[in-house]
Amino acid sequence: MTCALALLLTACGGGGSGGSAGSAPPPANAAPTAEAGDAQSVAIGERVQLDGSASADSDGIIESFAWTQTDGPSAELEGSDSANASFTAPQVSVDAELVFSLTVTDDDGATATDSVSVTVAATTVVGRVDVGGRLLLSTSQSLDGDTNDPFNTLFVNDDPDNPQRIGNPTTLGGYVNEAGRGAEGRSQIEGDPEDFFLVDLLEGQNLDLIVAEFQDADADLYLYSDRGELIDFSIGTGQRESISAPATARYLVNVSIFSGATNYTLTIGSRLEPEARGDADIVPGEAIVSFDEPAPGRPVLDASLRLRQVGGGPRRARRFVMEGMLGDLITRRSRLGDQAYRRDEFRDPERARRWETLLAIKQLARRPGIVSAEPNYRVYPLASVNDDAYRFQWHYPAINLPGAWDTTTGSAEVVVAVVDTGVLQGHPDLRGQLVDGYDFISDAAEAGDGDGIDPDPEENVGGSDPDAINFHGTHVAGTVAARGNNGIGVAGVAFGARVMPLRALTASGGTLFDINQAIRYAAGLPNDSGTLPARPADIINLSLGGGGFSPSSQALYNELRNLGITVVAAAGNEGSRTPSYPASYDNVISVSAVDVEQRITSYSNRGSRVDIAAPGGDGSVDLNGDGYPDGVLSTGGSDGGFAYTFLSGTSMAAPHVAGVLALMKSVNPDLDADDFDRLLADGALTDDLGDAGRDDLYGHGLIDARRAIDAALLAAGADIDIPPRLAASTSALNFGSVATRLDIVLRNAGGGELTDVSLEALDSWLSVSPADTDANGLGRYSIRVARGELAPGLYEGSLEARAAQDQLRIRVLVSVLDARDSELGQLYLLLIDPNSDEAVDQTVATRDGDAYRYRFRSVPAGRYQVFAGSDLDNDLLICDAGEACGSYLTIDQPLSIELNGDRDDLDFPVEYFIALPGTATGSSSGTIARYPSLKRRP
Repeated sequence: MTCALALLLTACGGGGSGGSAGSAPPPANAAPTAEAGDAQSVAIGERVQLDGSASADSDGIIESFAWTQTDGPSAELEGSDSANASFTAPQVSVDAELVFSLTVTDDDGATATDSVSVTVAATTVVGRVDVGGRLLLSTSQSLDGDTNDPFNTLFVNDDPDNPQRIGNPTTLGGYVNEAGRGAEGRSQIEGDPEDFFLVDLLEGQNLDLIVAEFQDADADLYLYSDRGELIDFSIGTGQRESISAPATARYLVNVSIFSGATNYTLTIGSRLEPEARGDADIVPGEAIVSFDEPAPGRPVLDASLRLRQVGGGPRRARRFVMEGMLGDLITRRSRLGDQAYRRDEFRDPERARRWETLLAIKQLARRPGIVSAEPNYRVYPLASVNDDAYRFQWHYPAINLPGAWDTTTGSAEVVVAVVDTGVLQGHPDLRGQLVDGYDFISDAAEAGDGDGIDPDPEENVGGSDPDAINFHGTHVAGTVAARGNNGIGVAGVAFGARVMPLRALTASGGTLFDINQAIRYAAGLPNDSGTLPARPADIINLSLGGGGFSPSSQALYNELRNLGITVVAAAGNEGSRTPSYPASYDNVISVSAVDVEQRITSYSNRGSRVDIAAPGGDGSVDLNGDGYPDGVLSTGGSDGGFAYTFLSGTSMAAPHVAGVLALMKSVNPDLDADDFDRLLADGALTDDLGDAGRDDLYGHGLIDARRAIDAALLAAGADIDIPPRLAASTSALNFGSVATRLDIVLRNAGGGELTDVSLEALDSWLSVSPADTDANGLGRYSIRVARGELAPGLYEGSLEARAAQDQLRIRVLVSVLDARDSELGQLYLLLIDPNSDEAVDQTVATRDGDAYRYRFRSVPAGRYQVFAGSDLDNDLLICDAGEACGSYLTIDQPLSIELNGDRDDLDFPVEYFIALPGTATGSSSGTIARYPSLKRRP
């Protein structure tokens, strides 16, 4: 204000008009004033802000700022050339003073300097520590502006004339509720029935609404033009609603509550083709209804509804015609005002009729005595069958699996034993895929099924914590051999092979002895069950780890090698080079994890014992722009049913390798563990990543299913001639609203040799440069986007890869926003004692740029797990379905950390967890499970 006032007086006062030769010379430049702010006292690990914004220049402007540290333990300054700099208070053993100097320079070159001191207090309480770190956010995560959590920033998006602007692609967490429904919070009394979002969509992009509490609540999805014209809708009663954008344009997306209260996840992502919707083709005016059969002589339905039965009968579904009755059913609804306006928004009478039919059926389903009410769908012959969620399994094209499936999908004679937490044997994608297994948890109290060792490997709660179940074994088994080409869910790597489920763990762990008994059973060796399988397993998958070296275990793996049985194990999720067992034993294949860019993940162990790499995923990002986290998608479950869930970890990488080995065994049954090791060492099973030859990150490289099948056939003496085929690590790259560089890997997914390979950007705002390529041009390329050349909006570009024998295109998505779009709102952190599964402390995270920072202060030294999550429905439970969740290092297998001193490096991603239903229409049950004891304080 002082500077502005001085400029105003200079412009308006003195000097007469036009000036003269006798005018006074201009005044001398006044030096600026530097203000480095007030002295501070902070704790170790605290984020410190240095504020020089009070610096001023009375006769001009400040041109530059320069912060430097002049005394005390070294701190890493960020933003040292701006008015506000920051740093993290360093570790100190005694109280220490850090001194920082600020130099400012005005527009005439004059300077001024000021200093400020920051005192860092050492931890003085004996036996207590401070624990902190950062929570990492994907740039493709968004938050509904009016959730039920009153601590979230409020943006009222109930009105289509004032929608919330969101990015694309994105995964958005939200909450809607009827008045008086849901937990106490911001919207419990008045309700939050509608959320409107403004977004730019590309033709064919899909919007998926995942309803978290779909068993008790019903939410719908509507798509409008940005002028408010109703374009399309999806108003089923299941877990998932889906709409495709008919053209590239700006749209209003509306999430609407029909009944109850629920969290939801809205995903927006790229699809190569629009998704077929199950409610798009129904017989208007008809419903199929099942009843609780009434006593003889009583009508099955209230006559006032005036529905005419035209088919079906007692103790079976009945077909009704609702001619002329649709309006009556709609007006009987208590929230007529929230729905009736849509009746006038349809330009297409057939679409309006379909909407009225579906809305009436939703209301019928809520009436007493009605078991179910559903549309009368039109059905057609199918030319081919595809697994509904296969398009989200990015990790299969990454290992060239479709090319392998051209030859084999696996043989039912090949068995992969999965030693894990058991499986949900009734899962629709695992029925018929399993051979008899066993439960080897010897402690009846831990087993949670009423006994110790028994022949039932069903995955249930078990363990010391009744809430701790993440369906880990079901997920691993699905990656190996979930049923393919059955029109639902996902496919396994070797979906023609079979899985032997062996339960030796609960979600909270197990014992070495029980695991080894399960391994012995799988191998057909004497074990504590007193039984043997009908035939031993060919391959054993161990997505588990813990403990140190065990001589008896090493002897067991040596014995398995002599039997020709191959053992595959997860390298571990500690992000460490310390050997992890069982992966580090001799005669065990150790698998590290890579992400969409085919880079080693932050959590994956590495080191001299790593043999091979496979996709483990990173759920904190969406680099391929499909609207879903880049975790590994496989079979899963919940407290009430079955689901398909995204998990990340080396546990997810290992079954990819086990599945590929099963495919190899299917085409060449004579292969044994020695053969696999020889082919691996020869580079016949992998694409080389990292340093040439074997290295400590990727071992011998990324598993390549097509190459592995060819190697197996050649070992069998087959004469094969596979033409070369150009392939990329991903078919789409999503730069989101922040990233400026992403990598892509080009490889030969066929046989022979690809030559003259190149990658070219087809848009001026994209550039390509080789990062690590061979003489033929195969390898890693870096893609950059020139954001400064783009106005706010959504952009779709292309890369063209060419070879002398082939070519392909890669889709590129870039979002340029005029505001930050990555937001998860209030995040709560719990410090968990893994022995009692009790929370010993709670804190909240604070936003810091593209991350959140957190700190637990003065907690007793000991062993802990750290969890973080949002609470959108304000029910005092974090990590519910539809809410963000994370744990150090991964949510799949939370790491227990021994804390004997202060730590400020416990960084981990937090993301929305999504469980997909089994069909596109959302008729299958199931949501993501809640993780251990995640109850927060108000």
